[in-house]
Amino acid sequence: MNTVTDHGLQVLPANWVENTLTLLHRALDWRPATPFYYGWLILFTGALGTFVATTLAGVVFGGIQGLISEEMNWSRSAIGITAAAGVWGSGLIAPFIGKLADRHGPRWLMPIGTVVLGGCLYALGGVTTIWQFFLFAVIGRAISQPLLIGLVPRTVAVNFFDRRRNLALAFSGLFRPFTSAINIQIISNVAVARGWRTSFRYLGIVSLILTIPLVIVVRRRPEDIGLLPDGAAPIDSSTMENRAGESRISPRPAATQVDWTAKEVMKTRAFWLIALTSLVSVTAGSGIGFNMVPYFHESANLSTPQAAGILSVSTFLSLASLGWGALADKFTPRLCIIAAMAGATMATMYLLTVSNLATAYIFGVGWGLVSAGSDILIYMVLAQYFGRNAYGTISGMLRPFEAGGLGLGMTLGTLCYDLTGSYKLLILGSVAAHAVAAVLVFLAKQPAEPRRATT
Repeated sequence: MNTVTDHGLQVLPANWVENTLTLLHRALDWRPATPFYYGWLILFTGALGTFVATTLAGVVFGGIQGLISEEMNWSRSAIGITAAAGVWGSGLIAPFIGKLADRHGPRWLMPIGTVVLGGCLYALGGVTTIWQFFLFAVIGRAISQPLLIGLVPRTVAVNFFDRRRNLALAFSGLFRPFTSAINIQIISNVAVARGWRTSFRYLGIVSLILTIPLVIVVRRRPEDIGLLPDGAAPIDSSTMENRAGESRISPRPAATQVDWTAKEVMKTRAFWLIALTSLVSVTAGSGIGFNMVPYFHESANLSTPQAAGILSVSTFLSLASLGWGALADKFTPRLCIIAAMAGATMATMYLLTVSNLATAYIFGVGWGLVSAGSDILIYMVLAQYFGRNAYGTISGMLRPFEAGGLGLGMTLGTLCYDLTGSYKLLILGSVAAHAVAAVLVFLAKQPAEPRRATT
């Protein structure tokens, strides 16, 4: 009897638990080999999460608001408030997410985002009441925005890049409008052909599947995997000091190399001016973007697919964000924001003249070029002014202002329509807001380095 028992116990080695944990640890540590700098792979893998997260973003969500309103007999302002509440929710949790991103990195934050988003999208396909719609849309948007679209992907760009930081941030800024352009075509055409519920369910399943590549590829910082920012050189104990010194050689001004703490940043005038710039400019831009499809449908008598096509052209022109990144390296991000705000002012004024498909496309092209850099340039300013060590926390501090602007724009735009039956008041307000934003960012000059006690 003892022999049988001993034989049975010998089926598993005595240290099988330790071996299993070791294998699991190795599996989680495995990453694909690349012939190029690994930071680029992480950056572009993050775009997969951004793609599904744009389903509940203002532009895509706004593109099918008419179909949802008609089927469920809900007012457009109710849908707009739902979208706004999700954005505001993301602003409330962003400071907390920013601290987690600085401390633990994006490795598990981004997969958590796709799982939560996937469940919410699938659930949206089965809602029957406005409170159910509100609940799942708000949770999905509040979680996915900082984890998959804004804060965490930008923290990845800042952590993995130094000399190429503006280019990396330009790419991360490009992913949202670029994937939105793809997503709005998918969701609008599926919604027209098979219903908006089906489109939500399909994208929910896609979101869950995309969790896998995020877990495999994403890492916290280049130093954690034996690299330096920009792929300068592998970390080697015998030459680390020399190579680390070389990796810090940068054409950017020395002031950009100082890493501020969050407390130091909050004491600067520049941060609060940047925050107000974000609030005002995003309010103006989100109001236009969220209501662009229904505006074209009514003012220019375009079909929903035609209007969505113009929106796609506009968002595809977010490729211009790469150009804005290059200009930011040459002229500074702050001056580029001023130029972008001036261009947005003129483009919005032109929107009042749109009356047919041709003029709508002209607006779409102009709007796409100037709006491409508006959001990401502000985060370039943060990186230039305050460094990378607390970038996630600092971005999280800015997010409530950005979220407030997104929510206000969507809410005020739909409310203006419900009250006046026209979008004219929204357009005029957007013109004024872009002009105010240009003045605010002009005043937000780079602060002096923080004074610290020396020992």
